[in-house]
Amino acid sequence: MARLGLVGCGQLGGAIGRALLRAAFVAPGELLIANRSGARAGFEDFAGIGWTTELQALADASDIILLAVPPAAARGLRFDAAGKLIVSVMAGIGIAQLSAVSGSSRVVRAMSNPAAEIGLAYSPFFAAPTVCAEDKSTVRSIFLACGATDEVPSEDQIDVFTAVTGPVPGFVAFFAEAMSAYAVENGVDPVIADRAVRQLFLAGGRLLVDSSATPADHVQAMIDYAGTTAAGLNDMTSSGVARAIANGLEAARLRALTIGKPEAG
Repeated sequence: MARLGLVGCGQLGGAIGRALLRAAFVAPGELLIANRSGARAGFEDFAGIGWTTELQALADASDIILLAVPPAAARGLRFDAAGKLIVSVMAGIGIAQLSAVSGSSRVVRAMSNPAAEIGLAYSPFFAAPTVCAEDKSTVRSIFLACGATDEVPSEDQIDVFTAVTGPVPGFVAFFAEAMSAYAVENGVDPVIADRAVRQLFLAGGRLLVDSSATPADHVQAMIDYAGTTAAGLNDMTSSGVARAIANGLEAARLRALTIGKPEAG
C-alpha cells in the first residue's frame, strides 16, 4: 500500500483523511499528517497515524501527497517531492504553481468539500499532461472514497466547480434559509419551519439523485402540471432569480482566481 502524506487536517483535509481511512484506501500506519501544531483531534479512532510538523519530512516519507491547506497558506509552501504524485484540493492554486511548490510534474488539481466525511462529496479533478493513467486511477480511488468524481478536460473547470460544488452546504443553505424565513413571516413557528425545510432539501436531493430526469426536466414537469408550484416557478423565472444565482456563482468563481495570489499592497 502506498504511503499517503496529508498536508492540512482542517475541515476539508480532516474530512478527506477520515474518509480515506474508513474506506481502507490507506491504513492508519501508512498515513502521515503534517500539521503545524502536531496531532489534532478528530482522528482518535485510528491508532497508528503518523504526525509531523515538518513538511519536508512528510514529503520524504510519502508516495502520494494530498495538499489540503487554505489557499492563503499555499503561498508559503515549499518542499521537494520530485517524482511523487501531488494531489491538491486547495482553491485557486493552479497546476503550474503546484509544480513549483513541490518540484513534481505528477500534479493533479481537484476540488472537494467537507461532505467527504460522509461519502457525499463531489470531487472533480484535472491532471497535468504528464500524469499517467495509473496515477489518474489512484486519484479516482481517492475521491470515490469521498463520494463521486469525474476527470474534467480543462483546468478552468476546477474554478467553476470551486464555486458550484465546493461549498457545502453553502448556497443550498442560503436557499433553505430564504424558504424558512418565508414560512416564519407567514406565522409558522421557526423550529417547525426549520425542520420542514431541512426535510424538503433532503427529499429533493434524494429524488434528484435517484431519478434519471434532469433538474430541468423536473422543473418543466411541475410547470406543465400547472398547479401551485408552477405559479411560483413562473414568477421566479420572470423575476430573474436564475440570473441572480448565476451572478452569485460567477462572483465565487472570480474569487477562486485570486484567492491563492498574494494580496495587493
